[in-house]
Amino acid sequence: MRLVTYRENTLAAARLGAIVDDLVVDLEKFGIEVGIDLPSDMLDFIDLGPNAVAVTSQLFIKYEQNWPVNVVLPLSNVTLLAPIPRPKKNIFGIGLNYVEHVAESSKSLDTSAALPTEPVIFSKPPTTVIGPGDAVEHNEAITQQLDWEVELAAIIGTRAKAVSKEDALSYVFGYSIMIDMSARDCRRAGQWIYSKGQDTFAPFGPCIVTADEISDPHVLNLGLKVNGVSKQESNTQHMLFKVDTLIADISSGMTLEPGDIIATGTPEGVGAGRNPQEWLWPGDVIEAYVESIGELRNPVVAVGKEPRRGRV
Repeated sequence: MRLVTYRENTLAAARLGAIVDDLVVDLEKFGIEVGIDLPSDMLDFIDLGPNAVAVTSQLFIKYEQNWPVNVVLPLSNVTLLAPIPRPKKNIFGIGLNYVEHVAESSKSLDTSAALPTEPVIFSKPPTTVIGPGDAVEHNEAITQQLDWEVELAAIIGTRAKAVSKEDALSYVFGYSIMIDMSARDCRRAGQWIYSKGQDTFAPFGPCIVTADEISDPHVLNLGLKVNGVSKQESNTQHMLFKVDTLIADISSGMTLEPGDIIATGTPEGVGAGRNPQEWLWPGDVIEAYVESIGELRNPVVAVGKEPRRGRV
């Protein structure tokens, strides 16, 4: 299933839907029509557990040629929001998780050239999250070095505490795209949260593809463009620490809960690693993609001080 949070119009409440072809199926309304209790919120649906995905998917197969009245809308008529507009707690970010990115970061940032021996974990607050088409805020008074990072996001579906690597993927509800925006000049004494945790610094979406449709998250092409120019191109097979290892590692000391998000790291090609370095400025447009999930497009806009002129 390709699950989304959508709004029918600017005055409507956010609702849970599923994309089927060029339609959005409203899950709560669909449930009412077919006699099962389905929520209108993504986190509530995740809380129902894996069986909810299986049951709903089977019912979709039964009804997709004859949807009940008032259950579906054309995808082109809705606005997609972040799949989880307000996460329950901070996003788990993973730093330096692709070999080439470790190398490029060591040349331009204060990081080691040695490959990490265990996952490098930071966090992004819930207030960083924005959805497809929403604006990334550039405040020139705070940063002159706004950078991009495309990442595969894994969404936890079942409470995970001290799980084994062998069992870890069974705790994943689904996968999405996240752009880990980074103000490179806002790192403080080696700490990253102010650099990566500013408002709007986690574009997320456009959907969550449930784990049953992505049997192996480590064979997916991913990439990012700025103003139509390719900047990152790689494959998740090049992760140093795979999704199962990340879940096992994090859950060894911190309980992962349904709806928690792990942004699994970025490949080479970020602005800080280029020669000369490249940064984002108001008017730029970022487009990220992950195979089997889709594309995520977000513009950069000025806030605060009058923006400096410039393009990547």
